[in-house]
Amino acid sequence: MPQAQDPGSTVFFKLTIDGQDLGLFNGCDGLASEVEVEQRQEGGNNGFVWQLPTRVTFSTIRLTRPLTADTARVAAWISSLATGISRPTAQIAALRADGSVVAQWGLVEVLPVRWQGPSLDPSSPGVATETLEIAHHGFTDAGGA
Repeated sequence: MPQAQDPGSTVFFKLTIDGQDLGLFNGCDGLASEVEVEQRQEGGNNGFVWQLPTRVTFSTIRLTRPLTADTARVAAWISSLATGISRPTAQIAALRADGSVVAQWGLVEVLPVRWQGPSLDPSSPGVATETLEIAHHGFTDAGGA
């Protein structure tokens, strides 16, 4: 009988922008949305307050990883904004060490808002990391898992 894989095992995140693979990241933070709620009190009904949804907001997503050859792909994507901003779709896939997909998220109208490279300081030896922060206008179907 096949044994179920542990979803809590080491997970990597693969970022794809309009079909272009930007590589694997070992950290992903900010996959979140929030519905703002407006409260309305109904006259004559003192025991109840209406909770009405107003708008949905999406947080920016931060992806982190050690520097790799894929850093050049991220730089090329960010540099392409100089010729005009297009808002592509993106997919983030959470992968196990064996490459199997744990979960996927599709993102609508992605825009890189921040990239931070490594701090190259010989007095503090550590892994050189990069951080990519992207904004989006919501979640969509990621193409199935």
